[in-house]
Amino acid sequence: MPALLVMTALGFAGFALLLPTAPLWARHGGADEGGAGLVNAVLLIATVLVQTAVPWALRTLGWRVVLTAGVVLLGAPSALYILTDALPALLALSAIRGAGFAILTVCGSSAVVRLIAPSHRGRAIGIYGLAIAVPQTLFVPTSAFVAEFFEFWVVFALGALPVLAIPVTLRLGERLDRLPAPDQTTAAAEPVVGRGRAFLALAVPMLVLLAITTPGGALLTFAPQLGFSALVVMLALFVFTVMTALSRWLAGGLADRYGPALFVIPLFLIGATGIVLIAWSVGTSPPTVAMLMVGVLLLGTAYGALQNLTLVVSFAAVPARLRDTASAAWNIGFDTGTGLGALAVGFIAAGTDFTVAFLITAALGLLVAALYGVHLAFARRR
Repeated sequence: MPALLVMTALGFAGFALLLPTAPLWARHGGADEGGAGLVNAVLLIATVLVQTAVPWALRTLGWRVVLTAGVVLLGAPSALYILTDALPALLALSAIRGAGFAILTVCGSSAVVRLIAPSHRGRAIGIYGLAIAVPQTLFVPTSAFVAEFFEFWVVFALGALPVLAIPVTLRLGERLDRLPAPDQTTAAAEPVVGRGRAFLALAVPMLVLLAITTPGGALLTFAPQLGFSALVVMLALFVFTVMTALSRWLAGGLADRYGPALFVIPLFLIGATGIVLIAWSVGTSPPTVAMLMVGVLLLGTAYGALQNLTLVVSFAAVPARLRDTASAAWNIGFDTGTGLGALAVGFIAAGTDFTVAFLITAALGLLVAALYGVHLAFARRR
């Protein structure tokens, strides 16, 4: 488990450092808001596409090869950003990094399940979540600040941190390759559920996840471009990432006690309120800092809590033998929403402004909240 935590922390550090900085570098090279949004959109599109192939790669090539390839693909391209700020080259680098990130996300959660006994798995998943949250909390808020007040190359050099995990991946991968295949006895006793029906069952939580990760992805991508000072952006992203981690942790206990369905609609209302305040703060002249901070606090609360709740719902929607399918679907939904936020908000802002673009994501959240309410009412009637 320590090797997995080291690999995860270094990998997500590299990911977090470039999340707001790579689009800013594209603007430095002359790209508009739409082009800047493409940088993270391509990253996450590549992530989603490669995630579907990771299980096959593990079966074919083994953990040692796949894990090592993942940290190299995620970290090594970061050092190449300093050579060019031309948009086509940045998009190519983003696609390569997306492939590495896909490997890291799929293999990380799967490794926890394989390494830890079921009796200790909940605690292990919580610790694994901290290995993801801590580097994001540290580096998402500070990377753009460092790039603007020092040099971009400092961030790009640090973005190669995943490569330092190579010795760890070789050791961890060798251990995982030696483990026996997962026990199939419990799966054999479960009712037969096809993957098609499983994906239908997962459609509702995936729609919820997509609707909240779209504005979250937009904020993470475009915060340095909203007209605030670098110090304000750093503070806003810090508030957002801290609230995301805190609410994701707290939501788990509430879901265990009361069930996840009770909280989905209220959280959408909280998130939509936060988005409106962010849009309003950007639209004022000068931009209103206090309103931005309240907005990111509310959006971060909904963003983190709904991540947890949708994962709980996804695992409950399928039999245990299809939990890998649920996990993959959840990761794909998360990355699709984040990429959609970067892509759609960027192009809408290029044609209008960021106020209109964020308000559209708030409307999307309210629409999904209404659809979720109809879904719950229909499910109760059945």
